[in-house]
Amino acid sequence: MRSMRLFLLLSFSALMLLEAYYGFTDETDRQALLEFKSQVSQDKRVVLSSWNYSFPLCSWKGVTCGRKQRRVTNLNLGGLQLGGVISPSIGNLSFLISLNLSDNSFAGTIPQDMGNLFRVKYLDMSSNVLQGEIPASLFNCSRLLELGLYSNNLSGGVPSEIGSLTKLVILDIGKNNLKGKLPVSLGNLTSLRELSLRFNNMEGEIPGEIATLSQMEFFSITMNNFSGVFPSPVYNWSSLEVLSISYNSFLGSLRPDLGTLLPKIRTFFLGNNYFTGAIPTTFPNISNLRTLAIRNNILTGSIPSSFGKVQNLQLMALAGNSLGSYSSGDLEFLDALTNCTQLVILDVGPNRLGGDLPTVVTNLSTNLAYLGLDRNFISGRIPHDIGNLVSLQALRLGENLITGSLPASLGKLLGLGELSLNSNRMSGAIPFFIGNITRLVLLSLANNSFEGIIPPSLSNCSQMLHLDLGFNKLEGTIPQGIMQMTSLVNLSMEGNSLTGSLNNDIGRLQNLVVLSLGNNNLSGQLPQTLGKCLSMEVMYLQGNYFHGAIPYIKLLVDVRRVDFSNNHFSGRIPEYFADFFKLQYLNLSINNFEGSVPPKGIFQNSTIVLVSGNKNLCGGIKELKLKPCLPPVETKHHSSLLKKVAIGISVGVALLLLLFITFVSLRCFRKRKMNQHTNYPIASIRGGAFHEKISYRDLLNATDGFSLSNMVGSGSFGTVFKASPPTENKVVAVKVLNMQRRGAMKSFMAECESLKDIRHRNLVKLLTACASIDFQGNEFRALIYEFMPNGSLDMWLHPEEVEEIFRPSKTLTFLERLNIAIDVGCVLDYLHVHCHEPIAHCDLKPSNVLLDNDLTAHVSDFGLARLLLKFGQESFFNQLSSAGVRGTIGYAAPEYGMGGQPSIHGDVYSFGVLILEMFTGKRPTNDLFGGNFTLHSYTKSALPERVLDIADKSIIHSDLRVGFPVSECLTMVLEVGLRCCEESPKNRLATSEARCELISIRERFLKARS
Repeated sequence: MRSMRLFLLLSFSALMLLEAYYGFTDETDRQALLEFKSQVSQDKRVVLSSWNYSFPLCSWKGVTCGRKQRRVTNLNLGGLQLGGVISPSIGNLSFLISLNLSDNSFAGTIPQDMGNLFRVKYLDMSSNVLQGEIPASLFNCSRLLELGLYSNNLSGGVPSEIGSLTKLVILDIGKNNLKGKLPVSLGNLTSLRELSLRFNNMEGEIPGEIATLSQMEFFSITMNNFSGVFPSPVYNWSSLEVLSISYNSFLGSLRPDLGTLLPKIRTFFLGNNYFTGAIPTTFPNISNLRTLAIRNNILTGSIPSSFGKVQNLQLMALAGNSLGSYSSGDLEFLDALTNCTQLVILDVGPNRLGGDLPTVVTNLSTNLAYLGLDRNFISGRIPHDIGNLVSLQALRLGENLITGSLPASLGKLLGLGELSLNSNRMSGAIPFFIGNITRLVLLSLANNSFEGIIPPSLSNCSQMLHLDLGFNKLEGTIPQGIMQMTSLVNLSMEGNSLTGSLNNDIGRLQNLVVLSLGNNNLSGQLPQTLGKCLSMEVMYLQGNYFHGAIPYIKLLVDVRRVDFSNNHFSGRIPEYFADFFKLQYLNLSINNFEGSVPPKGIFQNSTIVLVSGNKNLCGGIKELKLKPCLPPVETKHHSSLLKKVAIGISVGVALLLLLFITFVSLRCFRKRKMNQHTNYPIASIRGGAFHEKISYRDLLNATDGFSLSNMVGSGSFGTVFKASPPTENKVVAVKVLNMQRRGAMKSFMAECESLKDIRHRNLVKLLTACASIDFQGNEFRALIYEFMPNGSLDMWLHPEEVEEIFRPSKTLTFLERLNIAIDVGCVLDYLHVHCHEPIAHCDLKPSNVLLDNDLTAHVSDFGLARLLLKFGQESFFNQLSSAGVRGTIGYAAPEYGMGGQPSIHGDVYSFGVLILEMFTGKRPTNDLFGGNFTLHSYTKSALPERVLDIADKSIIHSDLRVGFPVSECLTMVLEVGLRCCEESPKNRLATSEARCELISIRERFLKARS
């Protein structure tokens, strides 16, 4: 028994020794890695799913073991997008030689326990989000050859203990938040070949002790705050290949023998310092030189022609110095550079280079992608063969003294992305071939003498971001295609002689930040679509002939500078400007603005706002020096005087009316005698442009004798029939006026006058008219329109009131109603703002909104419409008849009931009521309303909490049940309606504002629904 026990004991011991020798598992390493895994963010642990007891340790992902002892020697988890923190247990991997945790998202601090990895040679934790200081314990890892901590959030300074890593070959601690001075102990790292401290906040002079780093090949301290003279220790590094010390505060001059002392330099970056003196003439002795960049210093003297010997040169960037002497010899180096057949980038502007641009520039490397000679004193012409530089992507010759026209060979540079020729003395036309260079991102021809028109072909450059043609002699209009270049960020054409108006398509420029069209001859009204340019920050439109009100641009909240001065803008200053808190400059001077200056926001600062030269403006802060706004006078004397004046005017108008009616009656009597039983189109009496004339007989036959079976509706002054007249190859609608009804003739004339010259997709098109005598000898008047197959909006909103045979087969959805409201808003905006003369419809209601096959809305019935002209011969009839404006109860603005004149504000009121009716399903004359309880107050009291309680139930049934975001958008639509039908006209939205807000709501609805 004892011998058996001894045998078992020996066997177990042997097994343990074998297990330790072959190392099938090691519990210390296993537990260390499992603990490491437990600190990895949970959503990323799946990457380490093999790290469990079911798999041998040495087969785990990223784990490599030694051959003999089977301990973990290499842990490579780079680029696995792991998060969490680095567990201190990592310090228990005592056999670890290489640790790679780069390109992950580890946070927290570097564990002090990493100092226990005394065998580690390669440690890379670059590109994480590690914080805190570099732990001093890390420098116990005395065998380290490579240490990478690049791109983290490490702070503090570089510890002096770093000098203990005497075997270190590569040290990269760039792109952190390190500060302080470089420790002199760096001089102990005599094996160091690569040192990167770039993108930190380090300061002070480079310690002389680093002169001992004689094996240095790569030295980068770019983007710090180092100072002092050029670091002289660098001159001792004869093996140096890359030197990057840009963006510091070094000064002094470069040693003339630099090229001899650093013969292996391939990359030389010294930009953005304060170096002075000349370029060392020994530079061209560096045969391996590929990249030379000494931008933005204070170098003087000439550019050595001996650079032509550096045949492998790929980049030469000497811009932003004081090289040259303003003389003709300054460009001789270009001849020498034709030997540099690998040259890709040549940037020597701005400097002091003078002389004519030599034709030899066209013989530079065919690999040349960037040629920068801008902001010098170069004269002459652009060589004809510039097109030889077939690889050119950027040509910068701006701010020189170049003359002549654009050579035709420029059209060969189809890869050109930037063409900058601004501020020269060039002339001629802008050639159409520029449009063939479709990759252009920047085109700057400003401050020259280019003339002629802007080539429409420019619209082919669909990637254009910056287009600057300002301060030339250009004429003609702005090509429509330019307003369709949706990539544009900067559009500048100021200081020319451009004519025409600003195209509606400008609203497509959603990325536009700068719009500069000042000091041209542009005219017309600014399009409402300008309010869609939501990225806008600068608008310079001064010195033109723009007129009318400022469009609704309330949504341009990022705007910073606006100049509308020296135009003919009118109306009130939009109050929403007061809330543009980013606005730094608003110039509205020398226009026709009227009313009070908004009293709040930016208008409290006279250094920001300029409003002089608007004689009808009042109020504002005293610094604006405007007259005070006087309150209305309501004294008895004043009231009595007004009454007397009103009576006098009324008597005078009555006499004029009597004379006019007598004159018209006599004339009509004579014409009736002369034209008994004849037919004539209205075009002959109003000068309009209608279809061919149509007779009473034709209409009688087309409507089957005006039978009830063809009647489709009736209105205040007549009846509408469906007809197929021989003169039209389609079904039309014929409105026959009841001439026995008082005002029918005025309605007929008003409708013809209003519609004869206007065209809009949302207007019912008036095809022709008939002014004739029927077979009984009575006056006959009829208007012939396009037929709208889906009838009126009224029958869609209130189908229960329509005979079953005419009822729509479906109900209108929320989006369909919103589209109809936008259609109506568009046509009102057109009538009020964009016609040759403003027109007020005066009777907007659902029965006057007709729907075509696609449910597109068309506004009809202009029998009460008024041309809002000043008193004059042509408008005499309209002015006399305007006193009878009443509209329809419930839709007519309250001021009309008190004898108010027709106005666009009245239409806005009706539009507001229409919107409320469309979305609540309630007529304004519903029995529910009475006294002070109106459709307006009914709606207002329910918002926003009870919006679904007042909504038309058909909207809820058709939209809410499928989860569309109706509730929020419905509230916003009803709020627009409420703001349109405010009791006071001055408080109502402009139609353009309402339209823009409705469009914005539709976009929000569609975005949320998608």
